[in-house]
Amino acid sequence: MISKGKLLLIGGSEDRSDTDNEMEKKNRDFIPHEILKLLIQDKNDRIEVVTTASSEPESMRKTYTETFDELGFTNYDFLHLCDQQLHSDHYFKRVEAAKTIFFTGGDQNKICEELKNSSINELILHKYRNEEGFLVAGTSAGAMCMPDIIISDAVNGEAILDEDIKILPGLGLIDHCIVNTHFVHRGRFSRLAHASILHPDHWGIGLGEDTALIIEEGHRAKCKGSGMVLVISAKNIQQTNVSTAEKGEPVYAENLQVHILTDGCSIDFNSGIITTDEAERSKNTTE
Repeated sequence: MISKGKLLLIGGSEDRSDTDNEMEKKNRDFIPHEILKLLIQDKNDRIEVVTTASSEPESMRKTYTETFDELGFTNYDFLHLCDQQLHSDHYFKRVEAAKTIFFTGGDQNKICEELKNSSINELILHKYRNEEGFLVAGTSAGAMCMPDIIISDAVNGEAILDEDIKILPGLGLIDHCIVNTHFVHRGRFSRLAHASILHPDHWGIGLGEDTALIIEEGHRAKCKGSGMVLVISAKNIQQTNVSTAEKGEPVYAENLQVHILTDGCSIDFNSGIITTDEAERSKNTTE
């Protein structure tokens, strides 16, 4: 089944009112608020901002209120979904009326614990699969929670050690990826590589800060933003001890593949084919 909605997976620290973005000074292609502008197609589109992952929801509310007002967004509100709200008809109707659901950062485990088996998550899944133009977006933990499996906890180490990672069920919006965020800035290659080696049927998606993948039809993904996305594939791994390593023993792997995507690069998760805007422009010019 081809999903009619879209996903927007953001690596965290997207350009907003409270960020001092180094890329603004260094990257000649930097565009202010480029990522958050993707949240809506029309300024009247309804956005529900879910702050469940955050331990400081009021701070999140203040930050995004300032940024959305600066962008001219007029139709948004905030939901800190937990316990009784998940069974409230009022909150259900708010999600039902939304054009965009946006999960903020914090702790991906909180989002999954609260929402995973809720009627609101079922509604979000239904809208994503069946509603044209519906968008589910998330930044940092809000992006990590979306796949069918998530990195719940892991060690950022110099070596990949057996049993240094914990994988749990996610919200189930996409079933062939594992997502990690703040990927370059926080040195998270080892944890995502480990997750990919353990689950070779899943793509490892390492999202840099102020960078996003927008995914259409459940498999066509395009990179946007000032940083980069690393895509890891363990599909063609040859020698590895991942299934035999004992606790604390380093894991090795031969032929782990890594792709680097930047703004304008696209990947089809079904075929593995990568294309670029530059190549498409060149092709159209020569035809």
